[in-house]
Parts: sequence; C-alpha cells; structure tokens
Amino acid sequence: MKVLGLGNALVDVLSQLESDDMLRLIGIQKGAMDMITEKQMGIIRKYQEGCKTTKAPGGSNCNTMRAIALLGGESGFIGKVGDDDLARFYEQAIEAAGADSWLLRSNGPSGSCTVFISPDGERTMGTFLGPAPTIRPEEITDEILRAYYIIYIEGYLVVNEALVRETMARAKRLGLRVALDLANYNIVNAFKPLLQEIVPQYVDILFCNASEAEAFTGEEPRAAIRSLAGLVDTVAITLGKEGALIGHQADVFQVEAEGGKPIDTTGAGDNFAAGFLYGLSVGATWEQAARIGSCLAGEVIRVIGPQIPADRWEQIKLKVKSILA
Repeated sequence: MKVLGLGNALVDVLSQLESDDMLRLIGIQKGAMDMITEKQMGIIRKYQEGCKTTKAPGGSNCNTMRAIALLGGESGFIGKVGDDDLARFYEQAIEAAGADSWLLRSNGPSGSCTVFISPDGERTMGTFLGPAPTIRPEEITDEILRAYYIIYIEGYLVVNEALVRETMARAKRLGLRVALDLANYNIVNAFKPLLQEIVPQYVDILFCNASEAEAFTGEEPRAAIRSLAGLVDTVAITLGKEGALIGHQADVFQVEAEGGKPIDTTGAGDNFAAGFLYGLSVGATWEQAARIGSCLAGEVIRVIGPQIPADRWEQIKLKVKSILA
C-alpha cells in the first residue's frame, strides 16, 4: 500500500547556536516560525557564517515520505521547486531514500527553511517558501493519484485552499484514504473555518500535537482526542515526552514516548507520522503503527535536525520487525 505525500518542498539549513544572542541580532523571537522574504533570507545567511551549519532536504511532508521509504515502505512526494542547485539537491535526496519524486519545476530560487537550534534544543525557524505553495490542482494528475493508497497532505498547504480542497475531493473519488497533518497551531487558528469544513468531509487520518488539537477543539488532549475521533476515522495526538494518544473510532489508547531527553525535537512529528503510515501500509494494527511512530520519533530527537542518521536504519528495522511480530 503506497503512500503519497503532498507538501512544501523546502531545503533545511540547520544552524546550531552556542547562545541565543544571534536570534536577537537577527530579530527573530525564540521558538517562532517566521515567514521571510528572499532578501531577509540572504541577511540570515550572513549571520550563519559563524555557526555550525548543515544542509538537508526538508519540508515536513517530504521528511515523512523519505522516512517511510528508508524503512522499506513505498512512498512518493509531490512538491514544487525552482531551477537552482537546491532543487537538484532536493530531488537527489528523495531518490536516494528510495521514494518516488514527483517534483514540479518553476523559474527562480527554491524554497528553504533556516532552522536555528538553541542550546536547550528549542528550534526557531525563518522560512522562505519560494515556489513551494504555488502548486495548481491540475498539476497533480489522476494518473499519479491512482498509483497510491493513502495521500498525506501537509497542513501548511491550506493557504492554497483550491489545491487542498480539490486534491482531497479527487483522491476520495479515486478511492484513496486521505491523511492530514494540522502543521501548526497558528495555521489552525488562521484557517479554522476551512479546516472545520474539510476535516469531517474528506479526512480519514488526522495528525496533530497537543497545541494544535487544543486550537482546533478548545479542549485539552484527552478530551480533544474523543472530539476529533468523532470527526475522522483515526486521529493521533503527539504529546512529546508523554508519548501519543490514538483515537480509532470508539477506541482510545496511549503509546509511550521513546528516546529519552531530546537533543533536538526537529522532525519528531514528521517521523512519528512516517512510522504510523508505514505501519498502516504494511497491515499493522493501529497500536503497532503508533508504536512504530514512537520508535522513529524517539530516534530523531537524539540528533540535530529532522533526519535519522543512515547508520541507524538497520537497527530501527529490527525494532520495527519485533513490533510487527
């Protein structure tokens, strides 16, 4: 059962800070996710010259699709990039993971997300979207959709209402299950009327964290899980060190967190979704799928950035095999 991702195609530029002084110099509030212009992105790059900096394929949805493929599942990713070196780097990273690349092209620079990681592990992001959110519904063909069983849509794309609404509707008509990530509590607050309409209408599997669940329902997680489970077939609320709550129809259960004290929480939700969707794609029970999600989230919080190191995947596969046994 193949999983198709639709999201913002962004290259992550990760900088580990020795202190938070640089955030004040740039004018970014710690813990925030600010949208920046191409000019602002250039200014940030100057400040990064004195930091330990790495480049990685990013965008939460692409992180998830690559992790599914690295587990041995079948996945693909649709996103839009520019015509620069970052675009070529991005496509190579998708294909190297073993996922299908359905990248769309445009003129100009590709999008990127600058991630500043503070000494306490908290992340602060400055995002230049570039062409990433400009996908048109007609660019996603029925031929692509028919090749997959689940389509997983990044919540940040609700800024492109026509894309999200039409893609969900066509996917349902073609027999796909629709999964959605609520992305960020600010997105939920800004687009709540739209989400309140499309979630019960189209979504089968909903992913969110505690703050996103509260923004959507006005309730704390243990109440929100039951409210959301009344709207969709399955909902997963991640709770950080407390693990995750899963609601499937009338059943609600909790899985424990793994990984211990985090070095960096970047990508934890992306990898939880990857493990969960991978589990469903290979016929796991809902509890097994959630445990695989917790396993991957526990792995990524041990390192800087949203990517699990290559030398960890064989051991992870053994753990997943034991969960599925």
